[in-house]
Amino acid sequence: MSTTATDAADAPAPAGPLPTSPAPRGERSQRRQNLRDTLARADVRFSPYLYISPFFLLFAIVGLFPLVYTAFVSMHDWHLIGGQGDFVGFANYIDVVQQPRFLTALRNTFSIFLLSSVPQVLAAIVILAILDANLRAKTFWRMGVLLPYVVAPVAVALIFSRLFADQAGLINSLLGEVGISPIRWHADPLSSHVAIATMVNFRWTGYNTLIFLAAMQAIPRDVFEAAVLDGAGRLRQFVSVTVPMLRPTIIFIVITSTIGGLQIFDEPRMFDQLGQGGADRQWMTVTMFLYELGWGSQKSFGRAAAVAWILFLIIVLIGMINFLITQRIASSGGHPTVNKAAARAMAKSVAARSATTSSASSSTTSGGTR
Repeated sequence: MSTTATDAADAPAPAGPLPTSPAPRGERSQRRQNLRDTLARADVRFSPYLYISPFFLLFAIVGLFPLVYTAFVSMHDWHLIGGQGDFVGFANYIDVVQQPRFLTALRNTFSIFLLSSVPQVLAAIVILAILDANLRAKTFWRMGVLLPYVVAPVAVALIFSRLFADQAGLINSLLGEVGISPIRWHADPLSSHVAIATMVNFRWTGYNTLIFLAAMQAIPRDVFEAAVLDGAGRLRQFVSVTVPMLRPTIIFIVITSTIGGLQIFDEPRMFDQLGQGGADRQWMTVTMFLYELGWGSQKSFGRAAAVAWILFLIIVLIGMINFLITQRIASSGGHPTVNKAAARAMAKSVAARSATTSSASSSTTSGGTR
């Protein structure tokens, strides 16, 4: 035996696993397909959460964090200049509730809210009926009702504060022409609430009208055609068909109006030059009371934060009541007139389609016979 062969026989075996042959081509393709299937399933499962995540991240930064931090501030004796003080628990809440001005502000807020939200929704529905008629330049009129919403709230408040001036206001001048004594818009609580509610109605009625109009465009035309065949006039169609089918939109408008009405600040703040809600705080709202506590003479951020949380809880409570009412309305079923009209419209549509299909079939058959 040669030396070379002996050395090769005595050489140690190489360390590590022996090299394996590459996987077959079909197996590699199967692995890639499995990987693509896994990624596709993950994409279908997690992509929706990824798409909506920016909203929740933004809400956590500008909504949830301030809410939690306000609760933290309301538990401390926090001063505007001195900063954080001692932990006082619910003492700020008790102090706020016991103040007479808070009860006055709460009464004024609900009074202005009722005087603005209820007429606002009713006026929006009436304007909707007018805009849905066969008018010339429909687009012009529909866009025109949105103009008051574009005007800045401060400008609206300044204009209406001059219109409702006690001595030289335009409203009192017009009332004097018909023999009515001037109304003290800035002195009487109810009169001031009516004036402020008029500002709110002027600015938001057109906005709500466009929401109603958009919802009305989604109502099937067949329902109105069936109502016409039943002999219903325009007024009967609007009362028995349009309004019941706009019920979800009406509930939405009521909820949003409730939230906005309880947070009203700009209009009562600018109703007079001092911005304090009147000499006796006869039109001071909860948000104005909050501003006075935090940035007024007391400069108590703790009490102001407590007012903010009380208002938040009131809005949540009213929202829950609206939700329960909504659930009861939804579970009670639809309006019988609407259901009958919808059923007739569906039957008429099915009959028309059947007639069209039969006609086309007979034409094809006769053509083939020829």
